[in-house]
Amino acid sequence: MTQTPTRGGGPGTGGVRAGSLPDAGAPGLPGGPSAPAAPRPAWTDSAARVRAAATTEPGRLRIIGAVLALLVVAFGAVTAWQIQDRSTAAGNVLDHSAPLSAKAADIYRSLADADATVTGGFLVGGQEPAAVSARYQKDVRTAANLIAEAAANNQGSAEARSQISALNEQLPYYTQLVATAQADNRQGLPLGGAYLRYANDQMRKKGGLLDAADKLYQAETERLGHDYDHAKALPWAAWGLGLVALAALVWAQRRHYRRTNRVFNRGMVAASGACAVVLIWLLVGHTVARAQLDESARHGSKSLQVLNTARIAVLQARGDENLTLVARGSGEAYEANFSTGMNGLAGNDPRGVGGRLAQALALADDPAGRAPVDTAIKSVQTWRGRHTAARASDDNGDYTTAVADVIGGKDSKGKVVQATTGQCFDNVDRSLQLAVGQETREFESAAGDGRGALSMLPAGAGLLAVLAAAGAVFGIGRRLSEYR
Repeated sequence: MTQTPTRGGGPGTGGVRAGSLPDAGAPGLPGGPSAPAAPRPAWTDSAARVRAAATTEPGRLRIIGAVLALLVVAFGAVTAWQIQDRSTAAGNVLDHSAPLSAKAADIYRSLADADATVTGGFLVGGQEPAAVSARYQKDVRTAANLIAEAAANNQGSAEARSQISALNEQLPYYTQLVATAQADNRQGLPLGGAYLRYANDQMRKKGGLLDAADKLYQAETERLGHDYDHAKALPWAAWGLGLVALAALVWAQRRHYRRTNRVFNRGMVAASGACAVVLIWLLVGHTVARAQLDESARHGSKSLQVLNTARIAVLQARGDENLTLVARGSGEAYEANFSTGMNGLAGNDPRGVGGRLAQALALADDPAGRAPVDTAIKSVQTWRGRHTAARASDDNGDYTTAVADVIGGKDSKGKVVQATTGQCFDNVDRSLQLAVGQETREFESAAGDGRGALSMLPAGAGLLAVLAAAGAVFGIGRRLSEYR
């Protein structure tokens, strides 16, 4: 009797163990169902459809239209973004960084004028004249108000905020020292002169009021330079995209001509024209803006920096001249500072033109700007001559005449001195103030023109780009309609 092998048969029986052979019809085996295929990514289907469409002329036209529209819109968007960015920087030059730089210079000038004014009042002896006291108080109030404005409007560097804080801390201490010096001077106490010199040291020493004001001015001027650079930066991305978009439109029209013998496709011609207008507008507008900003920097901002530095040098020279007499025979250091300051202001030759005033004269580009600088130069030359006479009197022991030569009044012989160094100082300061006003107007005009050259470009570029994209799509659509 023949035995039939069964599952689970024991040894020697010819049976097969359960599980030792796979079941027929299992997935993946011959005769069985196939394993499910892994799902394909969606992008492969899209790519396949694009490849299939590219084999037909309508499909190719649709792809060309989409690419053209994308290029034109990208060109418009990048142009609007880059020009808006530069227009904002030009606005910052005109409305923020330049005014803050000017305020920092005015803080320095007010502090230096206060120092020069109070030292002049000490030469009178006893109660200082009312005009001197009023001018000193006005300078202190102006400096305090400008410091408060700078603190409220400053969003610049940590350096600028640090110097504003230093000015706020030190100004009350300086005014306290001056008040003590004036009180002692009214009583005829020699200690008043010592307090005044100490107050002057607090004003001028490293880390003092003028040093903090100078660092604030440098920080704000650096910010102004950064805004200038940002406003004048060339829009390379917009130019590049514009050329690519225009070249693509020309290529598409040439392709259209070669396939249809039709010279013009109105939609794509309109798109090309709009693109060309934006590109030309971008080139001309930015070139004009850059030229105007260069003009405002060269004959406005730079000239103002030189003039402000000159005004500060004048004030410091006046303070040194006064302190030389206040020191009563021990003012050699102040006299040396006066000589150094005058050389930097007007050159080493007392009868010539040099230093910062020569720079200011060279930067003034019209008669209205040169005239006050010329007047300042003549007044400095006269000042130096009168100062030499005053020093000769003081060195010869005629202190009364030396004081009269500096601040006015009667000399040792009872004669009223009419021509004083103080008058020269006032003339120089007034002339330089007129020059600053003229250069400020030129700066504002040129910087405003520079910003104006960019003002309409972002919106215009965006609108024309949309019209160009619509024209390209319309032109391709007219071509596609021939296949329906």
